[in-house]
Amino acid sequence: PMARRYNEFVPDTVGAWQLTGKGMRLESINVGREETISHGNASMTTGICKRPVDGPVRVTVDGIPGDAIVATEHHGGADQAIYAYGADDYDWWVEHSTHDYFPGLFGENLTIRDMPSNMCIGDRLLIGEVVLEATCARIPCSTFATRMRDPGFGMAFRKAEKPGVYFRVLNEGEVTVGDAVTLVASGEQDVTVVDLFRFYYALQHDADTLRRYLEAPIAERFREKIEAKLAAL
Repeated sequence: PMARRYNEFVPDTVGAWQLTGKGMRLESINVGREETISHGNASMTTGICKRPVDGPVRVTVDGIPGDAIVATEHHGGADQAIYAYGADDYDWWVEHSTHDYFPGLFGENLTIRDMPSNMCIGDRLLIGEVVLEATCARIPCSTFATRMRDPGFGMAFRKAEKPGVYFRVLNEGEVTVGDAVTLVASGEQDVTVVDLFRFYYALQHDADTLRRYLEAPIAERFREKIEAKLAAL
């Protein structure tokens, strides 16, 4: 999949694929360096503290050059090269909690206005010549709680079910703040980002549902977890 190029994803050449989300806009591009954060008794080295940068910024199959990815067992790689979060979901957090919120706070590379909270796996975002494909949900960890300086934030994030979206990069290119973003829905998958988010925490699983998840172009880390659950059943 990494070798396929942009012209293979132009909607009028891909049958079921269709443009559905016009009017979205790239509000912020965020890059982090490796640094140590701490809160209470917790301390770790991380790249989660991402800050807005001026464009244009190159987006590659490995992510954004210079963006630190420290916990490589959980983050980064071809299937999770870019993490995006909706500016509208940040607005929701402002209304429902006492934290201050700003682009890059959750460790996302791209902050996008009007991005749906619950995209289907396999849906794509077009930003200029860049093509991103949704692969999985973000799962909160202890680093995230330390970043928020709130040991209970992981549970709040879980309950909110606004996890943001990891993407693989199908076509590289440059992006700039203010760029238009278009959602291209596959129409081929009905596995959503929130489905995978809920799967991660579920105590019981249905074999048919897990098989359906495996039919979607999910990130390899999630695929391994689902395959293990299916084998156990």
